[in-house]
Amino acid sequence: MNTILTKTNKQLLFTITLFVVAFLVLPASHADDASELDIKADAALAKFVKEVEVARQLLDSATAVLVFPTVVQQGFGNDSEYGEGALRIGGKSVAYYETRAESFGLQLGAQKKTVILVFTNELALSEFREKETWVAGVDGTIEIHKPPNYISAVDEAPPSIICFVMDSAGLMYNVSLEGSAFNQISKQTNP
Repeated sequence: MNTILTKTNKQLLFTITLFVVAFLVLPASHADDASELDIKADAALAKFVKEVEVARQLLDSATAVLVFPTVVQQGFGNDSEYGEGALRIGGKSVAYYETRAESFGLQLGAQKKTVILVFTNELALSEFREKETWVAGVDGTIEIHKPPNYISAVDEAPPSIICFVMDSAGLMYNVSLEGSAFNQISKQTNP
């Protein structure tokens, strides 16, 4: 039996190795301390206000906002996501959370996105905060922003949690957070 690797097999092995390394290294987005995460959350909110017409109105009327500046989605036989964010009430960070999701399929590659959850009432916020692990679609519903419906929803009776997802090209509409888990985490502030 010939065990010599062909050029195609070498390229495939190299590509697989790159994705395995990326899979092990990319979740390093959780290395930020509280102040670094707050700076990234500020930048994400500034971009949100600049790019989304009703963003300022939503933020001004929100009970709270949970900002995940960078959620890394990567796949190699399965699709996993991880990101850390700041929960803001009255413009100040009051807690920090992580989000995780797993799905299976023929996924290959990596992507970064920003996820912003806008809590429109106290009940939704308190139900979210009292759970050790809050799972979208199980413990509550997150309404993904899909224009133009969000404008009428804001004017009439908004959903309890409205989600906006942005990548480098802008808002993303064909996304789902179904099954995403959210857990509060501790963050230290470096001097």
